[in-house]
Amino acid sequence: MKVAVYFATGYEEVEALSVVDVLRRGNIDVVMVGVDGKTVTSSHKVSINMDMVIEEVNHDEIDMMVLPGGVPGVYNLEANDLLVQALKSFKEQGKWLAAICAGPSILGNLGLLEGEQATCYPGFEEKLLGCKHLDDKVVVSNRIITGKGAGVALEFGYKILENLKGKEIVDELRKAMIAD
Repeated sequence: MKVAVYFATGYEEVEALSVVDVLRRGNIDVVMVGVDGKTVTSSHKVSINMDMVIEEVNHDEIDMMVLPGGVPGVYNLEANDLLVQALKSFKEQGKWLAAICAGPSILGNLGLLEGEQATCYPGFEEKLLGCKHLDDKVVVSNRIITGKGAGVALEFGYKILENLKGKEIVDELRKAMIAD
């Protein structure tokens, strides 16, 4: 199982790094992918070195794509043609997609939430085109996982891990992280 988390300038660091941390603790192979460079700076001016840039990613080897929120991060993610094409391909193939905060708006704008249920950061609901918006913290709809925002980033990460490796692994990790 291999997961790619995509970072663009202006990303929300808690949403991106919580997922990376939880999944790596759960023994998932996670790559941090920069869509606009090898070092990417967050909305709060935290710069992180990526494992690779998007041009280096073989999306056939990726099982799930994860989009953090953050402004202008989500707009920079959505402006990347390679990312957009990969997202569309993942949906067509029935592969996992996950997005948190303003991130689900990218999926909505691309028509990838049609017939699904999703949540997002308040104010982005109108971007969730064709889906039923739920006010839940984390929503799983078929093979799409969405989260509401930074305050639920750990829960979002746990839900991703649960869907990839099972509830037992998550329960053990929650206990180890003092989050049970």
